Amino acid sequence: MTDTFDTKTLLQDLGLNEVNKGTWTGVEYIDIKGEWLSSHSPVDGKEIGKIQMTTRESYEKVLEQAEKAFKVWRNVPAPQRGEVVRQIGVELRNKKDLLGKIVSYEMGKSYQEGLGEVQEMIDICDFAVGLSRQLYGLTMHSERPGHRMYEQWHPLGVVGVISAFNFPVAVWSWNTMIAWVCGDVCVWKPSEKTPLTSLACQVLASEVFKQNGFPEGVSSLLTGGASVGAFLTQDPRVALISATGSTDMGKAVGETVGGRLGKVLLELGGNNAIIITENADLDIAIRGALFGAVGTAGQRCTSTRRLIIQESVFDEVKERLVSAYGKLTIGNPLDENNHIGPLIDEQAVQNYLTAIERVKAEGGSELVAGGLLEGEDYSSRCYVKPSVFEAENHFQIVQKETFGPILYLIKYQKFEEAIAMQNNVPQGLSSAIMTTNMREAERYLSSEGSDCGISNVNIGTSGAEIGGAFGGEKETGGGRESGSDAWKAYMRRQTNTINYTTELPLAQGIKFDI
Repeated sequence: MTDTFDTKTLLQDLGLNEVNKGTWTGVEYIDIKGEWLSSHSPVDGKEIGKIQMTTRESYEKVLEQAEKAFKVWRNVPAPQRGEVVRQIGVELRNKKDLLGKIVSYEMGKSYQEGLGEVQEMIDICDFAVGLSRQLYGLTMHSERPGHRMYEQWHPLGVVGVISAFNFPVAVWSWNTMIAWVCGDVCVWKPSEKTPLTSLACQVLASEVFKQNGFPEGVSSLLTGGASVGAFLTQDPRVALISATGSTDMGKAVGETVGGRLGKVLLELGGNNAIIITENADLDIAIRGALFGAVGTAGQRCTSTRRLIIQESVFDEVKERLVSAYGKLTIGNPLDENNHIGPLIDEQAVQNYLTAIERVKAEGGSELVAGGLLEGEDYSSRCYVKPSVFEAENHFQIVQKETFGPILYLIKYQKFEEAIAMQNNVPQGLSSAIMTTNMREAERYLSSEGSDCGISNVNIGTSGAEIGGAFGGEKETGGGRESGSDAWKAYMRRQTNTINYTTELPLAQGIKFDI
């Protein structure tokens, strides 16, 4: 992998011969002129391409097509829907390298992480194919003689997916592949910071639908910012909104959708901790903490923000971690010799620098100095040095999520104190403990342990697999995507009772004779 490439050729290879279009009902573009949105790479600051933003008029055409497509798609047998998703997985495999490259260049994560994100899409396709034959309901025993009861699951309708820049394609696939096998159609509003990556996925998937003879509108793409997302959240025709982003964004989405009694699936902020006990394997602990803190330049919702370390091993962990930070290389993420790429944009850089100043003002002790990197190799002004601070869990800045490579080291004495510290933040997404003590591990996973939606033992907070339901509690929103029984969020449950006798007994033994 070289650190430079021909952007025009990359876009053409991805099927984006004309990128200056922005509202898609499948492979067809709605030709209503909107304002221009430019995509600039944080890698070198160059413009990758421009795309037109969705207007209200073009949005209405998208929803009209989506509703028509749903009436067709819901009647396709679920295993046949799974077959279409299988074909999408094949195309993703064929273009894995190209998609990994555009993810890396437009978002800024390392090429290896870009490939990993495309692999997540492939994996969820495989998961959804199997799921298409396992949309099971239950059979219940009726209290009335000669009656049968069961529940079944039906397609929900139009599903709106609002995704964030940090995983520009994976989170979309977690939702859409499952929603598609459930019989729903999807309207996607990706981050305005990564529009071309999303367009590449839209073109790829929609070509497969077209080749299989399905109508425009099973997959649709909107382009723009919060105002375009509001088209979806305010629309009663959209049965479910799955939104990934900040807690503030999620609260606004939840209030709007709740006001019309729609369904929401929220994946919001994280403030994730690793507890390192005196019984930890420190080789594993340091490795897990390092990737968790600096992977994707700290811009994952599952990034490690806090290390809660037992006082007897605190100094050793601190020393080894500072040494490991000194070996990190920062630069073009397409160069596989670099561990860390840029933040998404200059506003993200400013937020990171502000967090550094705030932790200093609250009394944090700087162990690894962070800051803006300058020079010819960092001309986009989006590259920063990761930072490490010794801090206290009650600091206001420690209680907040900072989307950047900042890590807080916090000391504890008793195990109960460590669990209390981990849980004493508003967010509840991902968590981990490093220990070789079975009692510590089991207590951590018990009802009195971690209060997070994801809790790990001897691995870090970052890097969830698609087989398990992904999501968290408290200000993380409570939603679950991807594996397990998360498919139920994309369907409507129906309970059925059948009387196969000539009598009509009422439930609860009620008498109503005429």
